[in-house]
Amino acid sequence: MGFFPEVTAESPAMFESKLIDRFSRTHWTLVPILYVPAALVLAYFSVSLGGVSYVTTAALAAGGFLAWTFTEYWLHRTAFHWRPNVSWGERFHFLVHGVHHTWPRDRFRLVMPPTVSLTLFWFFLGLYLLTMQQYGWAFAAGFTLGYTNYDISHYFQHHVSPKTAWGRNLRKHHLAHHAPRYAETCKFGVSTTLWDHVFRSYALKADPKVVEAEKAEKADKSQAVAA
Repeated sequence: MGFFPEVTAESPAMFESKLIDRFSRTHWTLVPILYVPAALVLAYFSVSLGGVSYVTTAALAAGGFLAWTFTEYWLHRTAFHWRPNVSWGERFHFLVHGVHHTWPRDRFRLVMPPTVSLTLFWFFLGLYLLTMQQYGWAFAAGFTLGYTNYDISHYFQHHVSPKTAWGRNLRKHHLAHHAPRYAETCKFGVSTTLWDHVFRSYALKADPKVVEAEKAEKADKSQAVAA
């Protein structure tokens, strides 16, 4: 099958170009293959190049991991659900994130394609080295592990039955977000519910527009049956 699978029944084509379409799919195992070694190298650089102690490196990595969970939440709540009010707005949203809500069982579009994730990796690494200097290596290492955990968690929530209460609750939390009436309003965290609690988006809160649309659709169906 490879790291960039072809079209399947559960993973239909998004682009006319077969080449571009193929690289829109990514096997989930590519994420740990790329980023676990990358995170270890960054931690090594923290000690060898930055001269940072092992304890401080571990603490900075923990901070970076936590920072990723916030970034994940913020990106999901804002950028991933942003629909620019322009002619190409809906298409933009579909390509960025809407595809996942349209085809949630598409196992090959659950993790970021490396063209996106590598771009973000180098951007954030540069940002942390610029702002934190020698401490940026370890912070970026933890941030990278946080991203890895996020993408793997996301895949498993859709395709693996959790064995623990924590895993089941996290899966239930994320799958609730996929209900149309909740997609724009709540439960944006994927690898943790922490920031949903902090920013009060944990509790179910229906989108009034979707609720009204559902009522209208139900009424139309009732009229059709009566006719």
